Amino acid sequence: MTARPTTAGATAEARRARNLARYALLVCVATVAAAVLSLVRGNWIGLVCWILMAGLASNMGWYYLRRSKARTPAP
Repeated sequence: MTARPTTAGATAEARRARNLARYALLVCVATVAAAVLSLVRGNWIGLVCWILMAGLASNMGWYYLRRSKARTPAP
């Protein structure tokens, strides 16, 4: 297990990772909306592609969220 860094650079890096997590989860929501639109239009290939992309964006969001929590210095 790694120790939490306590430098000012670590807090800036944690803030950057938190912002990336927000952007990734926003992309996930947008891809889910696109998947629903593909389903309504009957485009099954598009539906599969959008669902796969939503899964990737979701995983990236969780990764960056966990990374930001690991980089935040303990009080």
